[in-house]
Amino acid sequence: MSDLSDYSRKAIVKGSKSFSASARLLNSRSRDSAHLLYAWCRYCDDQIDSQHSGFRAEREGLAGIDALAFLRAETRRALSGEPVEDHAFVALQQVVERHAIPHRFPMELLDGFAMDVEQYYYGHLDDTLLYCYHVAGVVGVMMAIVMGVQGGDALLRAADLGIAFQLTNISRDVMDDASIGRVYLPADWLETAGVPRYEITLPQHRPAVFSVVKRLLAEADRYYDSAIEGLPELGLRSAWGISTARYVYRHIGRLVLKRGASAWDKRAVVSRGRKLVGAWCGLLMSLHASTVGRARSPKPRGDLWTKLVQEED
Repeated sequence: MSDLSDYSRKAIVKGSKSFSASARLLNSRSRDSAHLLYAWCRYCDDQIDSQHSGFRAEREGLAGIDALAFLRAETRRALSGEPVEDHAFVALQQVVERHAIPHRFPMELLDGFAMDVEQYYYGHLDDTLLYCYHVAGVVGVMMAIVMGVQGGDALLRAADLGIAFQLTNISRDVMDDASIGRVYLPADWLETAGVPRYEITLPQHRPAVFSVVKRLLAEADRYYDSAIEGLPELGLRSAWGISTARYVYRHIGRLVLKRGASAWDKRAVVSRGRKLVGAWCGLLMSLHASTVGRARSPKPRGDLWTKLVQEED
């Protein structure tokens, strides 16, 4: 195993047990590319949040807008084929070249991190969905390209899955995010529920905050349902991995709903047994998608929000 492959594999194992487990179901080429892509995404996320100790040691003082500028500059160098030293940018360079990923998508992910740095105001649901697209929807799109999807409706469905994942993340991490000044819940929903935007963490507001989160998870379900329509465009192994990840992440939302106003007393974590159930359910779903699913047209997305536009890179 090369140093880069080892670095990328360790990044996903350390960063997300759920995605790591799902990636094991992919064929070796897709799995290796998924690891490379995740390693860059994880690195960028850590730098924006100042979570990577090596970053602080080597570039002490870089934070916020400076960190974002650094990431954008290095990402552009990697995308243009210039020499890059850090494993994360080498990983990006390799996966983009290997699968001809349009350069707009890695840059759009960084635009999502810019929303955090600039303390973007989430006044309405569309603002929250815009953030979800940038920090997760485009990752879904790039993963779909890694798995052989060329374009069209299937990329929209991949973006839908990423959006659903991020809506689930927001619902699970509401209190942790609010404690560092990040409020992704739509401000108009909070106002309707009677929750001042920067009083989310106060105990007396927990039932009202849960009512808002319940609405958000209902919205996530719409995107989870849409995403399933893209499975027939994938190979069996890829569909299995994606279906499993979808099951596991959706279950996180189910845990939040089950706990109600006490949802944030401890972090919602999917058990190993439930992940195994997810793998079996994912297999059945992928088999259905590769047979019955390919014999019918996908259900329309309806009025789901979208930003993805097919463009030449």
